[in-house]
Amino acid sequence: PVQKGVTSAQQSEQVLGALKAADPEVTLRRTEFVGPQVGEELVHGGLMALGVVVLGIVIYLAFRFEWKFGVAAVIANLHDVVIILGFFAFFQWEFSLAVLAGVLAVLGYSVNESVVIFDRIREAFRKYRKMNTHEVIDHAITSTMSRTIITHASTEAVVLSMFFFGGPSLHYFAL
Repeated sequence: PVQKGVTSAQQSEQVLGALKAADPEVTLRRTEFVGPQVGEELVHGGLMALGVVVLGIVIYLAFRFEWKFGVAAVIANLHDVVIILGFFAFFQWEFSLAVLAGVLAVLGYSVNESVVIFDRIREAFRKYRKMNTHEVIDHAITSTMSRTIITHASTEAVVLSMFFFGGPSLHYFAL
């Protein structure tokens, strides 16, 4: 990280000296510094991407079902994003574009699950007219439970494979 009172050239020389101590064959090809501006751009771009995805989900579900379903899905599924971001903030894990892609993948995955449940709710309302709303929703969730468990287990196997065998580039994405 950038150090106070040290120029970028001095810091570059310090890093090169440490690397040459480990391996005298090391050569410097170029020097690049990433400052706080890049972090601000990542935050701004990430929030914009998240906002566009959420808006797209609401519009899609509004057309597919009703606008209430879209709002409900976003509210229900944003907690996944909040929990992930909370863990990254609490443990001070590195947040990169790969992590942002992972967060958006989780949001899309959660919305897919919601779409399946909403579809079952719509079917149940037509099929079981004597049930009240609470019973219809309970039935829809219960009827998708085995599918959900199988889907989540197979996805978790892939994510664990990426986490343990994917190397540093996939570590935080899988996390």
